Amino acid sequence: MSSFEFKQFNVRQTHAAMKVSTDGVLLGAWVDLRSVKRILDIGTGTGLLALMCKQRCPEAKISAVEIDEQALIDAEYNFTHSPWEDLNLVPGAVQNVVVAEPFDLVISNPPYFNDSLKGPTDSRNTARHTDSLSFSELVEAFVAHSHSLSRMAVVLPCHEAQIFISVAAEAGLSLRRHCLVKTKPSKAPSRSLLELAWFSGVMMQEELTIQNENGHYSDEFTALCRTFYLKMP
Repeated sequence: MSSFEFKQFNVRQTHAAMKVSTDGVLLGAWVDLRSVKRILDIGTGTGLLALMCKQRCPEAKISAVEIDEQALIDAEYNFTHSPWEDLNLVPGAVQNVVVAEPFDLVISNPPYFNDSLKGPTDSRNTARHTDSLSFSELVEAFVAHSHSLSRMAVVLPCHEAQIFISVAAEAGLSLRRHCLVKTKPSKAPSRSLLELAWFSGVMMQEELTIQNENGHYSDEFTALCRTFYLKMP
């Protein structure tokens, strides 16, 4: 599929190794954007998360970092052809990014494969494996670009999420929201949506099921994503 059409924007994905996924859509729809004025999207890929955040919070200033040259082609096209003119695309590794002001929110659909066998495509390996951006480096990027009230939001498989929570805790971050995502009611959770912050407090535990047993989208998934998916009423 060369493009994915949403209600307010299109995502061309001709060059990027990682295409539009339910993981990314879930994170972009779920993350709390209240009181957010500056957002950093790390590893933007096609630009999906930045575009979703901009739709939900048009007044926010959003910078999107991407290291892969092929993904940058798609992200630049998608930003240029979106309804919004002030999306800032930053080429290169987030480890080298220098900004004048900290961000209120850092969001990422990060690579998470550590030891699995790599494929023949370098760009896909970059998008999927932690060689170019380890969990520690992602947390360090948040540390470098955050203030005392900043939050970080990521989506990961459940096993990797526990590792990420531990890495973040070592840096002094607290888990504030945790949503366990099931594909169907009878399935075990397969994904974790996480929000972490410097400030501690009561952690909000949530669950979300994408489909009913009959294969139709659940009411909760529809309510979360209907402002984005074209075929949802």
